[in-house]
Amino acid sequence: MEPPARQERPLPSPAHQIETDDRTALVCKPRTKGGNSDLPSAGFNVINSIIGSGIIDYSIILLIKGGNLSGTNSYQELVNKSYGFIGYLILSTLQFLYPFIAMISYNIITGDTLTKVFQTIPGVGPDNLLTYRQVIILCTTIIFTLPMSLYRDIAKLAKVSFISLILTAVILVIVMIRAATLSPLVPKTENAWIFAKSNAIQAIGVMSFAFICHHNSFLIYGSLEEPTLSNWSRITHVSVSLALFISVVFAVCGYVTFTGYTEGDIFENYCRDDDLATFGRFCYGVTIILTFPIECFVTREVISNVFFSGTLTTILHVAVTVIVVALATIISLVYDCLGIVLELNGILSATPLVFIIPTACYLKLSEERWNHSDNLISSLILTVGVLVMTVGFVMTILHPQQCSHGKEMVYCFPNNASLYNSTLPPF
Repeated sequence: MEPPARQERPLPSPAHQIETDDRTALVCKPRTKGGNSDLPSAGFNVINSIIGSGIIDYSIILLIKGGNLSGTNSYQELVNKSYGFIGYLILSTLQFLYPFIAMISYNIITGDTLTKVFQTIPGVGPDNLLTYRQVIILCTTIIFTLPMSLYRDIAKLAKVSFISLILTAVILVIVMIRAATLSPLVPKTENAWIFAKSNAIQAIGVMSFAFICHHNSFLIYGSLEEPTLSNWSRITHVSVSLALFISVVFAVCGYVTFTGYTEGDIFENYCRDDDLATFGRFCYGVTIILTFPIECFVTREVISNVFFSGTLTTILHVAVTVIVVALATIISLVYDCLGIVLELNGILSATPLVFIIPTACYLKLSEERWNHSDNLISSLILTVGVLVMTVGFVMTILHPQQCSHGKEMVYCFPNNASLYNSTLPPF
């Protein structure tokens, strides 16, 4: 049994070789008609995907190389060409689960973050509807994320991705300011700077969740006006480098500030009466809302490919979108522990999508000698991926991350208030 072929756009022409400067470059012949994205717009979508949910430069390019070698233009088609229908089903399941669980985590973050923002508004008491995370999640879903998720063309999200990128820069500045002003007031934790503790594998799973855009790489690649490997490599290098810089600065500043108190959601660490952090929470919430639709695009694309031959009528498009968004919203309404969601999604979904499947497909399709650099690096990444997935899952089950949703930290208690207010500059 073979999966239905996609009907949305023609397959790319087979890759061909051209000689340039004494070396062979693999290039995908541009389609007769490409997408609607120029290079900057596609770059914004890649960056938004990487930061809200992505990174591994080599693996992303390897994925598109595999598509070119096999003459396919979707992740599912690539795996089907490499490993048949069973591989196709496994990939489709993972490719659906990763963005779907990401949508759940985004709703959890939105609820956690924006409730604290509204609590600072004068007149909004503890019994106000705006202080309930369920109300916030429902409102943002109905007003913002669902309407944006109903777009049919991912290129239309380029502008909101650019806005998200700008807000991310603002958040980064806030985190850096608080690293300098708040860290002296946070009690130091024992052995905070020991590298690679016993739960390091679980951390790799979480980082895999954060550093992935493979699940929508073909969508963005296909949206290019001129979808060639050289254009994609340029977008990938620039986007991933910028996202890596932002991610590292976030991680360093966050951990330097809170060390052992660091939560999965960094804004859970800041005190509720910190006005600058509250502004950062607002920007963070908006960024997450703007990232949500990109993940919905991927879940809908998978469903379309598996069940509807790659084509959705307008009615089916709306129905599938509403059902997917509704399911993610319902789960996020009843479950609010972000850390475990990130760990499980990273280990079970992101790790195979990032480390295992792209490299396994490339190794199956590659006609290079076994000792070629691409084959050696692919084998190494594949081995690491299998190790991380296996050990990480066992560690997550045996030692799940503790959930401290909504807990005010010890350094925010009233006995520290005078020191806190006198030291931190007002916003």
